[in-house]
Amino acid sequence: MAHVFVVDNDDTLREAVSGYLKLSEHDVSEYSELTGVKDALNIKKPDVLILETTFMDGDGFIFVKEIRQKTDIPVIFISTRNSESDRITGFEVGADDYMIKPLSIKELALRIAAILKRVQTNLDYNTEKRWFLGNNVLLTNEKAHKSEMNGVQLKLTTAEWKILTYLTSNDGAVVSREQILDRCLEYSFEGYDRTVDTHIKNLRSKLIDHKWIETIRGYGYRFAGSSKRKF
Repeated sequence: MAHVFVVDNDDTLREAVSGYLKLSEHDVSEYSELTGVKDALNIKKPDVLILETTFMDGDGFIFVKEIRQKTDIPVIFISTRNSESDRITGFEVGADDYMIKPLSIKELALRIAAILKRVQTNLDYNTEKRWFLGNNVLLTNEKAHKSEMNGVQLKLTTAEWKILTYLTSNDGAVVSREQILDRCLEYSFEGYDRTVDTHIKNLRSKLIDHKWIETIRGYGYRFAGSSKRKF
């Protein structure tokens, strides 16, 4: 059972989503505005945050960008804003998923389950690895779901963490956007290769040096770090 925050000013949809999740034995907290969520996050961190993008008291994109500085809780946007630029913005600010309204509540529940499974899988590992690139040292600890760059902890989203560990586990091999969608994000829709690019862009910015992840034009990406320091 997970604790899920459902934040939406559409009372009918919010109650329907909450009711379905409760039937799946999740603990659910409902909010119609962002103000209440801000206060709640100071008290308890949920396992997943389901969030609209537009509110009377603020903007969901800005809200997620702000909380990403403090927490890596998985975020799923549910929104009527359905343009490609809106979806890309959602991922750029740190969302793990983005669903367009009207939506299937059952599909939403399945995506929540997929995210929770990924998080739990990461916690089940007990490996700590160090990667080297120039003078930089990247540490990944899959059991603790933690990564550090030169001793400073990185604040990665669930999707970014999954992509990073997938790239490192492939030992320098090239992986396609389709593989990343399938293995790390667990969905594949036309046009969503841009989603992978956005996650990679965000991940590179947090790794400080963009050279950690190489772009293989026309195919995908490759992790460039080495498990052995080169002198």
